[in-house]
Formats: sequence, structure tokens, C-alpha cells
Amino acid sequence: FPNSQSEGKRVEYKLRFNKAIKQRCDELVRQGKNIVLCGDLNVAHKEIDLTNPKRNEKNPGYLPEEREWMSVLLKGGYIDTFRHIYPEETKYSWWSYRFKSREKNIGWRIDYHIVNESFVDNIEDAVILNDVMGSDHCPVVLRVSTE
Repeated sequence: FPNSQSEGKRVEYKLRFNKAIKQRCDELVRQGKNIVLCGDLNVAHKEIDLTNPKRNEKNPGYLPEEREWMSVLLKGGYIDTFRHIYPEETKYSWWSYRFKSREKNIGWRIDYHIVNESFVDNIEDAVILNDVMGSDHCPVVLRVSTE
């Protein structure tokens, strides 16, 4: 997913991209398919999803327009699997390389597994492996049942 860049320079582009992704997912669900939309969506949806929400309200990844798109997606028949299973847990999947952010756990949860509502019963777990090093992101894992 695109980053809206500093001062929201590409926010309109990002929102058009996000809208196109949602339309494609909706089309596949209408065809009877299940959706697992995964990756770096470049948005922290709620205050619980980043360390300093008030200080970041005008920063890319936490702009009101980006969060609104995520709300529309989730109200439109899709589930944030991690938040579904762990509604109150604070865990992050990305940390800036600056200011020793990872060591201090000053992070954002911007990596997701989103599924369509009718697939949610197949979700066994959604895990953020924040102890795995090697990148500014950590792996996120979705465990699903095929039965």
C-alpha cells in the first residue's frame, strides 16, 4: 500500500489505491471467494495502534483520511484479525530506525491481515512477532483453519 508521504503529499493517490483494493475485494467476495488482505497498509487505525497518537495526528499513516478509509473498510464487511482476537492488546509491527524507537518500543501497528466477515470463523490466531529482528517491520502471522 502506498505511503501518503510527508505532509500528506500523496494522500489522494493512496486513497484512490485503497478504494480500488476495496472494490476488488468486494468483487471477489460477491463471487463467493474469501479474502485475506495482508501486508503493510501504512495506516495505524486507532489510538491503540501507535505510541503517540496525539503527536502523530498530522503525520502520514495516521491522517484522519487514512483512518477513515480503514473504518469504512472494516464497517464494509471486513475484519482486522489481530484486533478481533486481541481488542485491547498494544503491540506494534513497525518502528522508525531513528531515536532507538524499537529498543524503546515506540512503534506503530501498520501491518495487517484483513479477512471478509464470512471467513472470520476460520481464524485461529493473529500474531505479531515483535521480537523478530532484521527490518524496521516485524513479521505478522495469521493462523487459519481449513476445515
